[in-house]
Amino acid sequence: MSNSLGLLIPLAAITVGPIAWAFTNWVRAKHGYPIETKKGQLISRDGELSTTRQTELLVAENEKLHGQISRLEERLAVLERIATDPAERVSREIDALR
Repeated sequence: MSNSLGLLIPLAAITVGPIAWAFTNWVRAKHGYPIETKKGQLISRDGELSTTRQTELLVAENEKLHGQISRLEERLAVLERIATDPAERVSREIDALR
């Protein structure tokens, strides 16, 4: 009995650490926390590639919003011209479009 216990203690000591590490990383990943490497360094889920992708998406959204602002400025200029010009000039332009 003591011979098998003598073998079990080192075996348990060797396996408990990696099992605990794997379980801890599983729980961290499940709940959205960064996971650890075997050396204890944290690895975020976002990573460098994701940061680049986020930057690309923000640039695309920025360009889209600039385009919308340009179109709104043009429409606002037309509305200001309609509001400030005499009625007969607007009427002539409408007739010219028909």
